[in-house]
Amino acid sequence: MSSAYSPPDEPLNILYDDHQIVVVDKPAGLLSVPGRGPHLADCLITRVQAVFPSALLVHRLDRDTSGVMVFALSAHAQRHISLQFEQRKTQKTYIALVAGQVQDKTGIVDLPLIVDWPNRPRQMVCHETGKPAVTEWKVMRAKDTETRLRLKPKTGRSHQLRVHCLALGHPILGDPFYASDAAAEYPRMMLHSEELRLKHPETGKGLKFRSPAPF
Repeated sequence: MSSAYSPPDEPLNILYDDHQIVVVDKPAGLLSVPGRGPHLADCLITRVQAVFPSALLVHRLDRDTSGVMVFALSAHAQRHISLQFEQRKTQKTYIALVAGQVQDKTGIVDLPLIVDWPNRPRQMVCHETGKPAVTEWKVMRAKDTETRLRLKPKTGRSHQLRVHCLALGHPILGDPFYASDAAAEYPRMMLHSEELRLKHPETGKGLKFRSPAPF
């Protein structure tokens, strides 16, 4: 199981900031918000608030996922951007390394997801009670043992990209929940939030933030 961890003294990688928002490059292995217990107190929002005391949560990335994450610096900005996420007006692009060679070049996974209650926080496909979940994918580079994918989620379900890649038969390498055997033996989960597009909460101007995948 991967257990990548971002040490507390690692510098905060700020991609952009103004008086309404701050955008950072989240390291893999760091929680977005505090977990239960003092050993899980260190998290990205705490580190951001040490520099920007008014920072407010807008969205989350899984602990083992790295990449672009935005925080609001006012209640107005938090409401405005949260609504963009809720109404699917943001555009998110991820890079993933998955196990095996994906044969097709592009595709769409449309499989509803629900929490797997006995095995929380794992999620699973459920056509009866699952919530709609859609992911567009495109092969960037395919090798015999692994494939580099560009993923564009059209919904924002928990573990969506991870379960959808598993459903394709190609789990994300290093995934502590959904990869097994050799595919799980990586120093980190190979999933990165590469790009986020949204509208500025004050000006309405379209903004694009990008962080190249570190793998």
